Amino acid sequence: MTALEVLGQQLINGFTTGSYLALIALGYTMVYGLIELINFAHGDIYALGFFFSLTLFTWLGVPRTLVAALPASTLVWMLPGVMLLTMLGTGVVNVSLDRLAYKPLRRAPRIAALITAVGASFALENIMQNWYGPSQILYPNVFPDINLARLALGPSTSILLSTKDLFLFGVTMPMLGALMWFVRSTRLGKAIRAVAQDREAAAMMGVNVERVIATAFFIGGALAGAAGMVVGLYGILYLEVARVPERGWLIAAVGLLGKALGPLGMTWLIRTGEWPRSAFVLCLTNDVIWWIPFALYLHDAPLPWQDRL
Repeated sequence: MTALEVLGQQLINGFTTGSYLALIALGYTMVYGLIELINFAHGDIYALGFFFSLTLFTWLGVPRTLVAALPASTLVWMLPGVMLLTMLGTGVVNVSLDRLAYKPLRRAPRIAALITAVGASFALENIMQNWYGPSQILYPNVFPDINLARLALGPSTSILLSTKDLFLFGVTMPMLGALMWFVRSTRLGKAIRAVAQDREAAAMMGVNVERVIATAFFIGGALAGAAGMVVGLYGILYLEVARVPERGWLIAAVGLLGKALGPLGMTWLIRTGEWPRSAFVLCLTNDVIWWIPFALYLHDAPLPWQDRL
């Protein structure tokens, strides 16, 4: 590969992998911004999205050993249906987790909720291991995998940009845009921002705080479930799925936890430079990698805080 092809491929890798990691990181961010809880079980909700969608495909008659992609006439209705049901299922599980485990500890010391989150993570992991077993599990190849870069640039190019990458962008970008619009423009989204800024003051102004928290858990769980399904379409095995949530937590933390735009910017920048350390893209992001997320953080911060700078 030429230097330009390496740079192009690194950017593609960063944006594709960073897109679904952003969905995971936003789930961490929304929950922490409201109740200051590091929900370690969130990564297992993401893995549940992998298993929920796999189960739904199996119920619909898709064998796990499928090699050839499904016809377009089937994908048109099957993919959106499985995606919506997966998001609904993981969202409900995440809300149930909050109602059963976290809500009774709202006024308890923070360490109690943290330990509970770790225990919930272990419980979900054991449920999944008993569901499909602890061994690696293949996801059926339901989506066609065509190298569009080779079609556009010719057979001599070494760049890989597949139809699955475009599907990933087509799923994650509208979701992230819809989430930003929801938080900024809707009444419930503004209530989420109010609770994140001051829970007691929001309650005194008539905001149903528990409803807002439940909404945040549902949205975060739904986004994690969508990420789990999208990762499954790449045919990734279970052991890799179990490791990815740790990166989502890292991105949420380093990307200035509690703000929505910080993890988004940090996700793509970190993932763009995480592959070969000698890649040229690291030279481009070495300094910018810290300042762009901070600028996004300031842009997303409350206006009075900006005015004091």
